[in-house]
Amino acid sequence: MNQVTTRIAAILTGLAITTSTSAFAQQPASAIPTSVPQTYLPTPSFDSSSLDATADPCNDFYKFACGNYAANHPIPADQAGANAFYQLYNVNTQELSGILTKAAAGGDTRSPEEQKIGDFYKACMDTDAIEQRGLAPIQDLLKEIDSTSLRRLPTTIGHLQRMGITVFFSYGEQQDFKDASKQIASIDQGGLGMPEKDYYLRTGAKDEQFRKDYVEHVAKMLTLGGSTPQQAAKDAAAIMTLETEMAKASMGVTERRDPDKIYHIVPVATMDKLLPFGMYEQFEDAAHSPRVAELNDASPDFIVRTVALARSTDIATLRAYMRYHLLSAVATNLPKRFDDENFSFYATKLTGTQSHAPRWKRCSGRVDAAVGEALGKVYVQQYFAGDSKAKTLQMVHDIEAAMDHDLDQLDWMSPETKVKAKEKLHLVANKIGYPDKFRDYTTLAVKPDDPVGNQLRAAAFESDRELARIGKPVDPNEWDMTPPTVNAYYNSSMNDINFPAGILQPSFYDPKVDDAVNYGHIGAIIGHELTHGFDDEGKKFDGHGNLADWWTPEDTKQFEAKTGCLADEYSSFTAVDDVHVNGRLTLGENTADNGGLVLAYMAYLDRAAKQNVDLTAKIDGYTPAQRFYIGYAQNYCANERPDAVRAQVLTDPHSPPRFRANGAIVNQPGFSAAFSCKKGTPMVPVQSCRVW
Repeated sequence: MNQVTTRIAAILTGLAITTSTSAFAQQPASAIPTSVPQTYLPTPSFDSSSLDATADPCNDFYKFACGNYAANHPIPADQAGANAFYQLYNVNTQELSGILTKAAAGGDTRSPEEQKIGDFYKACMDTDAIEQRGLAPIQDLLKEIDSTSLRRLPTTIGHLQRMGITVFFSYGEQQDFKDASKQIASIDQGGLGMPEKDYYLRTGAKDEQFRKDYVEHVAKMLTLGGSTPQQAAKDAAAIMTLETEMAKASMGVTERRDPDKIYHIVPVATMDKLLPFGMYEQFEDAAHSPRVAELNDASPDFIVRTVALARSTDIATLRAYMRYHLLSAVATNLPKRFDDENFSFYATKLTGTQSHAPRWKRCSGRVDAAVGEALGKVYVQQYFAGDSKAKTLQMVHDIEAAMDHDLDQLDWMSPETKVKAKEKLHLVANKIGYPDKFRDYTTLAVKPDDPVGNQLRAAAFESDRELARIGKPVDPNEWDMTPPTVNAYYNSSMNDINFPAGILQPSFYDPKVDDAVNYGHIGAIIGHELTHGFDDEGKKFDGHGNLADWWTPEDTKQFEAKTGCLADEYSSFTAVDDVHVNGRLTLGENTADNGGLVLAYMAYLDRAAKQNVDLTAKIDGYTPAQRFYIGYAQNYCANERPDAVRAQVLTDPHSPPRFRANGAIVNQPGFSAAFSCKKGTPMVPVQSCRVW
């Protein structure tokens, strides 16, 4: 996720995830609730109320499985949409808020984790104190920015980046693509205020309005920060000019999907030439980075051109640019006028969301984003008990076995490449629920009356922790998501699949329903993540996580033809107005959706055979095969704002929900028999796409 998408998610929910927002009645501005009303209930894993039995599943399966969803789930004013991810996020966040409310009450019996999470939450909730402090919590940073010279600029950038304010570029650590046992420094493009480069460059009335709105927003934030309206307007226009030039130097979101294009190991002397007089070392020191001999320059043209821009742009504009990004980054913990203005642009203008989520929900998300493993440790103790982990692992093993079998059946892959594909498959690590060892936050100072300080110190703590890994062995137990997160992921450099406890809840996983539904829901998600290891990005990494070509040229040619079929299919879908899905941007996710669903169905049939399940017996009027496919499609039942769909299509590698359902169903070999659909019907086309 890029920094602005993260900012939008944080504004909507307080938590940096792309799939969820929240809804609840606004609490009084300064109230710290002693309890959270039990408003949100788990969604049924098999949701009969969303089915439209009048729709023909052979003509439009999404309408059949989800046709009544939108009518039953109107979009709350504080959400960009409604879907299964939103619904589970609401339930999980309600549970987190209950934990946090208790922890915030204090007492001598609090564990160290409860002290951190309780005081963080308490400070975030105290909006009266936030109003009284005004800009005082960031005065030192504002003074540093306003006194910055070109020679001191690297130091100021380093200070800001360490505290989570990305300006000019991004800097961090990563696994070396070609030696996954190593952790190295990485410098990359960053520092734009709009979601990605084309928001600055695309023609058309909608994008011209976005640019006008952005300039007005920046001017308003600078005015709130103390500038005169005239100076703020001048600075905002100059910031737009600066960021537009940075956008021109940036790589596009589709281009960045190719790992070969974002991997360029260069000696640190390259940075010294760009930043003379020891300026790069100034940045390293300010960012708390160890000295490095080399690093990955992920976007070389961007770095060169941005350094040149910094040198040619007047210092007043550079200061205004940094001042704006600081104000925007901490707006949630500043007085309401800052928070509202930031929300107005990033939520209302960009996604159509009309009002803030309640403060308790946003603060719950903030705690999870800042100290998520401390909160997650308490969460899993209360909400991930029983045999959920063992049953999920069983499904993972079933689906991995299905892929092993599927590889044997492929008629387009050579025996040589199949051997290497199986080697990679057998090396995949499975991480379920939560880390084996939770992160230690002992050295992080969290205060019950310092929300901005807590935010910045938590960001600095995490930055220091990550940069300290440079030059050290990779820890295979690291997680990139917190335990309560409603999401899952595959990591190419780790070659692992990861399923936080937060997504292993109804409706995605429910131990009380039949296996057919669970394999359609979470099973397809497991298959999705596993297939990512073999999509157009994942195929470039071997089983040890190294960027290496293990394919024969002919197999690569066959693979590209088959994925090209998927790219063309999804590019034909119109998402909103005249905006089409970008089949190349979404290719990895679409490949994973299609392959994952095939694997989950194979795994379910094998599990059903072992348990002597009667595949003709019906539950709620549907056979196990039908319940499997309905379960899958209901992962993506949604009601979304058009502006949110537009933003997703332009920036997100996931297709909109309707197309994630129907786009995969049309390519499923088992679907036709399940619903007695004839070949040539819309859901069973004569020509379909199949990779895995």
